[in-house]
Amino acid sequence: MGSIIINVKDFSKTPGSRYRDEGTKAHSGEEFREDFLEPLFKKVINTSDTILVNLDGTIGYGTSWLEEVFGGLTREYGKDKVLEKLTFTSYEEEYLIDDIIQYINDAEKL
Repeated sequence: MGSIIINVKDFSKTPGSRYRDEGTKAHSGEEFREDFLEPLFKKVINTSDTILVNLDGTIGYGTSWLEEVFGGLTREYGKDKVLEKLTFTSYEEEYLIDDIIQYINDAEKL
């Protein structure tokens, strides 16, 4: 089993809004999910590989950005598959991992 690492800071050091239409330089959660995370997710979904999401190296995250990325992925693929395929790391803001797990759990309930 392999792990693909995705560093959010490679997408943007300033993750911003929830949706793409909130500005061309918004660095939105929707853009990150659709253009960076979801293509990798589709590659590993039927394999034994996983994705490690490294949250370090940015100036911080808005709750709407995190919910759009991880809640949005959950609404598309389901909680069990998302939790099976994604792991998270953050040494700078460890609490983000618990927040993300909560967004995943809440999205499943919708």
